[in-house]
Amino acid sequence: MKLKSNEIAGFIRRPPDSVGAVLIYGADGGQVREVSDRIGKTIVEDLSDPFQVADLTPEVLKDEPSRIADEAAAISLTGGRRLVRLRGATDTVTAAAELALNAETGDSMIIVEAGALEARSKLRKLFETSKSAAAIPCYLDSGAGLDAVIRETLSAFDVRATPDSHAYMMEHLGGDRRVTRSELEKLALYVGKGGEASLEDTQSMVGDSSALALDQIAIAVASGDITAADRLLRRGYADGLNPVGVLRAAIRHFQRLHRAAAHIAAGENADQAVQRLRPPIFFAVKPAFMAQLRSWPIQRLRLALTRLSEAETLCKSTGTPDLSVAGQTLLGLAYSAARGRPRGAR
Repeated sequence: MKLKSNEIAGFIRRPPDSVGAVLIYGADGGQVREVSDRIGKTIVEDLSDPFQVADLTPEVLKDEPSRIADEAAAISLTGGRRLVRLRGATDTVTAAAELALNAETGDSMIIVEAGALEARSKLRKLFETSKSAAAIPCYLDSGAGLDAVIRETLSAFDVRATPDSHAYMMEHLGGDRRVTRSELEKLALYVGKGGEASLEDTQSMVGDSSALALDQIAIAVASGDITAADRLLRRGYADGLNPVGVLRAAIRHFQRLHRAAAHIAAGENADQAVQRLRPPIFFAVKPAFMAQLRSWPIQRLRLALTRLSEAETLCKSTGTPDLSVAGQTLLGLAYSAARGRPRGAR
């Protein structure tokens, strides 16, 4: 079955007895694992118990496609329900998953964890159309969702955050749920129970260097700072940044510019348009963002997003020199931004 957004939280808390298999998928691997763990713990107390939990990988299924069904049908030596977890799934496991859904597996629960799956994915369709299975999408935390994760995690440690500290977290977290919680827990332990996290505390404790590097590259590109963009790209590649990750960071930044430009096209002024963005623009970045809005009319932003998306697709093609493709696309956009800057602007 395909769960509606308002049904997911209740399902995770207490999966119905009629559902014996769940597909959890999405680009946020940390959230996929978190949801999987929460559902798993409704079935067994200890997720590491080898008598009640079977952990499988797609490689195992190549030679034993019936393995999911066999493990789910096995009887626990210590009593209680059995949990079967398949991690790193792709469409290649669809046949094995279908065997399991059609087999008699008693009261066992099968959890399949996967990355981002397109709407036409065979595995996703299998779970969405089955009456005895369910599919749960995990989208990257942003906006109200990310805000809730931040407040919930800090509250558990009895820690508050100043408004500018919270804004910084909204800007630099959300790419992976497990990383987000880990960074917040680190901050909470640093501040101490009952304390308040200042901007300085947050800047020193939250966000890894790679995330900051991605932000810096995107800002340099959109600002038309060709020299800085080239330098940051070279340094980022040397430090191990993935070209696809760099392109996605640029896409996220240009999408925010496009949303603000759309508000301006609808009659709002630039300040009003930027204030509507969620999460809010971090105050230290706001001047550059406002200048970028003046350099990028909405039509050119659409073209920029198309170029970035095409470059990402090309980088994923076998044999493509992804470093070159990403670099040429990003520096080309930086050059375009430099030409489009109002005279006298920097």
